[in-house]
Amino acid sequence: MLRRLLPLLICLAGFHRPFATAAPASTADYAFVHVWPGWREASSFERLSEYFGGQESTGRDSIHRTQPTARAGYYFLVRVKNAGALAGARFELRVIDQDHPEPQLHLFPIDLTRGEQVHQLGLTGTDWPRGRTAHPVAWQLTLHAADGHILATQKSFLWEKPAK
Repeated sequence: MLRRLLPLLICLAGFHRPFATAAPASTADYAFVHVWPGWREASSFERLSEYFGGQESTGRDSIHRTQPTARAGYYFLVRVKNAGALAGARFELRVIDQDHPEPQLHLFPIDLTRGEQVHQLGLTGTDWPRGRTAHPVAWQLTLHAADGHILATQKSFLWEKPAK
């Protein structure tokens, strides 16, 4: 019996792919499912538990603000799909608005866990003084691995000129 299975086992061994213990992050493993930009009032973050415990409760969402003490601001709600955990990553958000023709860079350090996650990246306080009626002219969001290479990117329609 083993003699008959031996050629099959040898053939299957050729298709064996060893497991990597520390494989580098690949762009195929990470993607932005959706990016929703929009204004959020400070009151939209209030939860009942905050009245009892005093601390902000974020639920399952990961909330990052340019100025942590200011809640109201222009947020980018980002749903990220990732195949594996990633420590030391960062979101880089570049925003052009009517007051600044050059892109303003905002960094948000993040440790990703495996699976789909929602992250809220907020331009708060003096980083978005224009209020609820203003919108960015253009924006670009990238997710970088700890070593700096880009894992995912998404941009608004007006971020760059179309190719001629």
